[in-house]
Amino acid sequence: MDTQIFELQYAMDTFYFLVCGALVMWMAAGFSMLEAGLVRAKNTTEILTKNVVLYAIACFMYMACGYAIMYDGGWFLNGIEAFSLDEVLAASAENGFDGASVYSGASDFFFQVVFVATAMSIVSGAVAERMKLWAFFVFAIVMTGVIYPLEGAWTWGGKAVFGLYSLGDDFGFSDFAGSGIVHIAGAAAALSGVLLLGARAGKYGPDGHANALPGANLPLATLGTFILWMGWFGFNGGSVLKLGDAASAHSVAMVFLNTNAAAATGLIGALVTAQLKFGKADLTMALNGALAGLVAITAEPSTPTALQASLFGLVAGVLVVFSIITLDKLKIDDPVGAISVHGVVGLLGLLLVPVTNDDASFTGQLVGAATIFIWVFAASFVTWLVIKAVMGIRVDQEEEYNGLDVGECGLEAYPEFTSGRT
Repeated sequence: MDTQIFELQYAMDTFYFLVCGALVMWMAAGFSMLEAGLVRAKNTTEILTKNVVLYAIACFMYMACGYAIMYDGGWFLNGIEAFSLDEVLAASAENGFDGASVYSGASDFFFQVVFVATAMSIVSGAVAERMKLWAFFVFAIVMTGVIYPLEGAWTWGGKAVFGLYSLGDDFGFSDFAGSGIVHIAGAAAALSGVLLLGARAGKYGPDGHANALPGANLPLATLGTFILWMGWFGFNGGSVLKLGDAASAHSVAMVFLNTNAAAATGLIGALVTAQLKFGKADLTMALNGALAGLVAITAEPSTPTALQASLFGLVAGVLVVFSIITLDKLKIDDPVGAISVHGVVGLLGLLLVPVTNDDASFTGQLVGAATIFIWVFAASFVTWLVIKAVMGIRVDQEEEYNGLDVGECGLEAYPEFTSGRT
């Protein structure tokens, strides 16, 4: 391959990488809309504030130290900026321009940082409607700057876990786009926070029966789901890492096809399950079913056939309904179903990888999932405990009753229609 052809392929691969990163960034809007639709009107401004601020925190903390921890990229982009185009061309010339992907650190950083924000967004919905805003921000600093980068270093970064063993080399752990690395991690952090917070006031009656606390804006939740569905093409498709050759282009096409198929059957599976279970076509279950299908296929979207991907999504859609019901019975109050969608189904996604990918093993997938969950849950639990001791993590009863919009942000999302006490 001569220099001009290599430069063209390099430009195409880099542009594709960046566009996919932008699609994943757009998922931040999806999480914002989904969560704003599924919380009550009196908490809408606060949940939106959390989502926009957590994205900014994630971007800064991953730049400041997270990327260095995960990939040895240098602090404050020092190592990233030093990786110049001349160095790329020189290194490629030594290899005879063999077509291997060689990215600037800047493009790799951008694609990675939006994944960090996605993991933190999962936490936002699960702890909604009763957590102090600034306590959440403090946790976001630790999660995006230290907790996530460390488990990312042991997986995508290829480093040994506490210097003891390598998940990939020693156990054959494989996670294509992050069913475990992103989604189980986010769910583990969310679960630790939910357990310390407790349930929302009025969620469970004296007999333990779960009371419905319906969201204020289902059109917004549906829009958020469609935005996430679209953004997931960048999430999974970008994880192919390149586009400029026939094999990579074919892989990208299959990833897009399988991602879409799993989401569709996930939605159908959840909707039919809800109809059979409740006698109603529950929209919120259908939306979570689509997301469950997307999470399940994220661990390996490149090797299944379209039929296999559809079956995986269908199983995920059925599973997420029963998981949400089970967590309610256990009095684990998750307003948006994030722990079920990203945690329970994330584990399913990891366990499905060996079905179509011979390089992965069930043992390796279980060890990887356990390592991610235990580390993130334990580290998050300790972090929440410290925050609770220093500044508290839950708002008082009066503020929770009146709504966090007024108490935490000083304004309501729907002032013409609410009094702050709906």
